[in-house]
Amino acid sequence: MQLFRRLAALAACSVVASIATATAHAADAGADWPQRPVTLYLGFPPGTSTDMVARLLGEQFSKRWGQPVIVENKPGVGGSLGAATAARMPADGYTLLLSASGPMSINPHVYKNVGYDSATSFAPITQTTWLPYALVVRPDFQAKSLQELIALARSQPGKLTYASTGVGTNSHLIMAMLQAKTGMTLTHVPYKGSSQSQADVLGGNVDMTFDTLASELPMIQSKRLMPLAVSKGQRTDLAPDVPTVAEQGFPNFEVGAWLGLFAPAGTPDAVVRKVFDTTQQVMNDPAVRQKMITLGSEVRLSQSPEAFAAMMRDDYAMWGKVVEETGAKSQ
Repeated sequence: MQLFRRLAALAACSVVASIATATAHAADAGADWPQRPVTLYLGFPPGTSTDMVARLLGEQFSKRWGQPVIVENKPGVGGSLGAATAARMPADGYTLLLSASGPMSINPHVYKNVGYDSATSFAPITQTTWLPYALVVRPDFQAKSLQELIALARSQPGKLTYASTGVGTNSHLIMAMLQAKTGMTLTHVPYKGSSQSQADVLGGNVDMTFDTLASELPMIQSKRLMPLAVSKGQRTDLAPDVPTVAEQGFPNFEVGAWLGLFAPAGTPDAVVRKVFDTTQQVMNDPAVRQKMITLGSEVRLSQSPEAFAAMMRDDYAMWGKVVEETGAKSQ
């Protein structure tokens, strides 16, 4: 019996020692990390506003961590190729992902197989920015306000056209939501990205588009496109003269896209926390905030990784309902 008690005591000590060692290693993972370059994956091509945000974050992270942060563009499948690539990487703390809300909240409802599970394939870290959308037309378009557009569209259902950046994208679904709110019936013309849809609105081939303000801002500032509304409850500092959908008769219409940071599921919690803390420091820098405004993005940070995960779950459910109601499935 005495021998048994000694063995039990030794076993208990061993377990305690193992837990202490694991805890120490986890703490060290955060304190010593990173010890080599970190790759930041992105599902969009170089030169896009999302790419510019990624490169700004990478530059700021590198300064603070003392290691290079390499932005790796993997465009395709509406941004989901970058997410799928990051999900397959080792969860060793050296892979990060900057994703828009589309690949996480919309694409899994639209495409049959995106190559990951939004809820289980990633460790959510934090939201970084929010992108409002702008409804724009050519300056010579006969409707000069949202209310005038609604009246015009109602008088000729299906005649007016709108361009989107593709079936099941934010620009498609947000316009579908606006039509449901206002009673308009418009004809959808999907394109492969903002540059194509914007070009055909400018060329007069399509009447309007509802795309990110970041994409439309240069055309608005040069007066080549005229904004009728932004998708916010209150006016945005990015374009303070542009009225919101809400103030033009449709309260609570606030919808857009967010950007957020992720790591592969299983990444050490200490690393996740360090990236979270660094992101808070970076995005609260006044110079960085001003730069985000020039990129058409509003800084919006999560209170914690857990709060970001909860927001994602709600966003996923909301967009799932919109996709189901609109039938926006990829063929």
